[in-house]
Amino acid sequence: MSNILKIKFAKRKRLNTLLGLTLDGSRLEGVVLRRSNDSLQLLQSFSATLTLDPLTAAPELVAREIRNQLDAAGVRVRDCIVGVPLKWALTAQAELPQLEEADAASLLQLEAEKNFHADVATLRLADSSCALSGGRQHVTLVGVSSSQIATLEQVLTAAKLKLVGLSLGISALQPPGAENSNGVLALVLGESHVGLQVTAGGGIAALRALEGAVENEGARRVLNAGLVAREARVTLGQLPAELRATVKRIRIFGPRELAQPLADEMEARFSPMGLRVDVVTAYAPGEFGVQLPVEASLSAAFSLAARRLTDHSEPFEFLLPKPTLLQQCSTKYADGKLKTVSAIAAGVLVIFLGLFLYQQVQLILLRSQWDKMSRQVTELQGLQNQIRQFRPWYDDSFTGLSILRQVTLAFPEDGSVTAKTIEIHDGNDVTCSGTTRDYASVLAMQARLRAADGVKDVKLETIRGKTPMQFTFDFHYGNGGKP
Repeated sequence: MSNILKIKFAKRKRLNTLLGLTLDGSRLEGVVLRRSNDSLQLLQSFSATLTLDPLTAAPELVAREIRNQLDAAGVRVRDCIVGVPLKWALTAQAELPQLEEADAASLLQLEAEKNFHADVATLRLADSSCALSGGRQHVTLVGVSSSQIATLEQVLTAAKLKLVGLSLGISALQPPGAENSNGVLALVLGESHVGLQVTAGGGIAALRALEGAVENEGARRVLNAGLVAREARVTLGQLPAELRATVKRIRIFGPRELAQPLADEMEARFSPMGLRVDVVTAYAPGEFGVQLPVEASLSAAFSLAARRLTDHSEPFEFLLPKPTLLQQCSTKYADGKLKTVSAIAAGVLVIFLGLFLYQQVQLILLRSQWDKMSRQVTELQGLQNQIRQFRPWYDDSFTGLSILRQVTLAFPEDGSVTAKTIEIHDGNDVTCSGTTRDYASVLAMQARLRAADGVKDVKLETIRGKTPMQFTFDFHYGNGGKP
C-alpha cells in the first residue's frame, strides 16, 4: 500500500505491551497484550457497551466512561492502537495504468477529488493497490473524516491513553499481505452492520459496510443473510474480471449463532461458483509469526495489537506522524519563553553556514537534473491539464438515467401514484412531484424508493388535496462515495 498523501512516518517506537481497542457502534472491545521473545501474553480483555456516543457527546464525559471501563478491567497500559468503525470510512475504486510513483500519486489525488463527495482536504486518506496484468493497478481509496478522528483523539487523550495507531479492524482480521489472503471475501459481523472486504492481487480490492444487515429486535440481533449474499455478489461483479477469478474463499468472522446461518446462506449461493465458505472461530497456529496464548479469542482488537507488537504494518493507517523535536521546540518557545540564546549563538551560526553551503551544492545538482528532465515534465503537465479539462465530458456513470430508473421502479404499475415533474439538482439531489389516489399508496412508493440501491434521505415535503392528492418529495442519490 502506498499512501496518496505521501506522508513519511518516522520510525515506529518498538513496544512490548499494547492495548488494542475497537469501536463498533456503542460496543467497545479491548485486549492488553505483552510480547515476550517469540510469544504473546494476554494480560487483560474486556467488552463493554458505551452509553455515550464518542462523536456527539462531550469528550470529557466519553473519556470518563471509557476510563471507568478500563479501570474496572484492571487496564493500566497507556499506549493503544484503535480500530475505527468501518462505517466511518468512505471508499472508492480507481484503475491506474503503469506509471511512475509520483505520477500515480498525482492521478490518485485526482481520483479522490472526483469520487469522494466530501472535500479531500477534510479527510485522512489511504489506499491499497491490487496488481493487474500489464503493470496496471486496481486501487481502493479510503477516507475518514479528520474531524471524527480529531474528536476520537481528544477523547482518548482525556482518558489518559496514548494513541500509537489508528486503522480498520476488518483489515487486521484479514490482512492482504498474508499468504492465505489472496482471493478471499471476508465478512465481519458487527453490532449493526456487516463489514465486507475482498483481498486479491496483493491488496484490498473492495471494502464496504453493509448497513441494515444486522438489526436489533429487543435484546436479540437478527441477521439478514439474504441481503449480505446479494451485496457480496454485487461487489464481486464490480471487480475486474482477473481479480474476481482469483476469489475462491469466503471467510466469516463473528459469533457462531449469527455466523453459521450466514455461512449456510453463502454456501447455497456461492458453492456452485466454486467458492468455499468457512466460519473463522480461532487464530491459526503461528498466525502472527509468534506463539499465541491458548486463551486468545478471535477479535479485531486482538489482531490490531498483535500485528503491531509483531511488527506487521496495517493496510490502512490514519494516524498522522508526531511533530519532530525541532517543531516541538519551535512551538514551545514561540511565545518568548526562551531566555538565553547568546551562549549557543556562535554554534548555531556555524551550523547554519555549513547547512547553507550544503544546500547550495544540492541546488546545483538538482538544477542539473532538472535541465535533463524539464522537457518531459512540461509534456506531462500538458497531458494532465488536458485530462482535467476533458474528464467531465467522459463521465460514464449515467447518474441521471440511474435516478430515473430507481424512481420508475418505485412507482406502482397500477397508476395509483403518478409523477408530474422530476428535477435533478447538482447531479444527485432529486425533487419529484405528482398525484396519488390515497396517502397509503404514496407511502408504499416511498418505502420502495428508500430500499432502492443508492437512494438516501427520502423526505415527503408536501401533500395536499383530496382525490387526487398532490405530493412533493425529495431524496439524495449516491452509492459508496460515487454517484
